[in-house]
Amino acid sequence: MTLSTETMPVARPTPTDPPARAAVAVPRFAVPARLRRTLLTAVPLVALLLLWHLLTANQVVFWLRFDKIPTPGEVFDALKTQSVTASYYRDILSSTRRILLGFGLATVGGVLVGMAIGRSPLVSALVRPVLEVFRPIPAIALVPLAILLFPTGEQGIVFITTFAAFFPVAVSTIHAMHALPKVWEEAARTLGARRREILFRIALPGALPGIFSGLSVAMGVAWICVISAEMISGQFGIGYFTWQSYGLLDYASVMVGMLTIGVLGWVTAWLVEMAGRRVNRWLPRAAR
Repeated sequence: MTLSTETMPVARPTPTDPPARAAVAVPRFAVPARLRRTLLTAVPLVALLLLWHLLTANQVVFWLRFDKIPTPGEVFDALKTQSVTASYYRDILSSTRRILLGFGLATVGGVLVGMAIGRSPLVSALVRPVLEVFRPIPAIALVPLAILLFPTGEQGIVFITTFAAFFPVAVSTIHAMHALPKVWEEAARTLGARRREILFRIALPGALPGIFSGLSVAMGVAWICVISAEMISGQFGIGYFTWQSYGLLDYASVMVGMLTIGVLGWVTAWLVEMAGRRVNRWLPRAAR
């Protein structure tokens, strides 16, 4: 026996039945990625500043002595004092000019020498031993030689900065050239590419990620050496300012000089990184 759909009872809602509740989507607050990165960067800096304040304000002496270290408030007052003087900005400009000049010369020379050694067995046999002999020498040890060689201290400091930054760039370029897949060059030759085209359109672009890794290291090394050279033989510069403040027992200004060096190094390293991302935008990670 079958029942027709026309005779089956249909359930109808009664007035006493509770109304159906519509599903309401609760919006979630999404933090933008850039803001999240900024907050993550600020957290350790704020924590370090708070730790500095607690140790110096309470004059903690436990293995390390913080009773002679100026507090963040004293350093901030010294920064305000220095920020209205022309000599402070003159020292910053002097160090920045030396860094840009020395780093630029090291970049050009290091890339050219590294490409020549990495591409030519003859050049590698002639130049690589000389490179390895001079590479372990600390750049700051060349200060007496720079004083004898160059007529002005400015030229000597630029020479020391160039010498320090040259070797990370050259060595990273050599390794980047050796790491290039052989199939790239073979494919280009099969398609009729000339030696010059292979060098500047295959080898150099393929080695740029490794070269920029060396540039990032070279920037940090350059700052270390230019500050050390300014402390020893400079007349201007943020390193000279820091050392002169120490000689005057102005420890708050010493901290100002140290923080200024840190900020300048951070900014220049960031510029190198941004340039590397721009140049290497063909990489999958750089594209993301």
